[in-house]
Amino acid sequence: MTTSKHRAGYIAIIGRPNVGKSTLLNRLVGQKISITSRRPQTTRQRIIGIVTRTNAQYVFVDTPGFQSRHGSAMNRLMNRSVSRSIGDVDAIVWVVEARHLTAEDKAVLGLLQGSAPVVIAVNKIDEVGNKNELLPFMQELETLAHPAAIVPVAAKRGSGAEHLLEALAGLLPERERLYGEDEITTASERTL
Repeated sequence: MTTSKHRAGYIAIIGRPNVGKSTLLNRLVGQKISITSRRPQTTRQRIIGIVTRTNAQYVFVDTPGFQSRHGSAMNRLMNRSVSRSIGDVDAIVWVVEARHLTAEDKAVLGLLQGSAPVVIAVNKIDEVGNKNELLPFMQELETLAHPAAIVPVAAKRGSGAEHLLEALAGLLPERERLYGEDEITTASERTL
């Protein structure tokens, strides 16, 4: 009988602004630890969310939305934060909206070349009436990004969250927990 080893690791959640990264993090953690808003660039600093299961601990890094259209000093600084996060993790969740890729999504795709393994979370599937429309889009994602997995999710409703964790578990290194079992974030109460 083989016993499965415990896995733990850091996972960056990346994507363009307003694609649902913070909503997904809050859903995975089971509590609101990251600000969500329709206003772009609400997340301005990295937020850590921790999900602990029996055989794995997932340490998610919620990053600011990657912007290619606006060259302000703040956007350049936040884009650097995203780039640094990609280099410091064991896996990446690239969040895209169901149906099509935007120019900003494609800019994010450019960051993923040679990165840690990528799982694509196709978000907002609850807004797609005919689910058959998702198949060509998911095939396009497979061709462009060669991800470890593609997981359809509806972050607001929670659909697909457990499937996303399952897809990520095998990508994390075998090691003990990085944080206590009851911890869900490294942010202080004041920050939250």
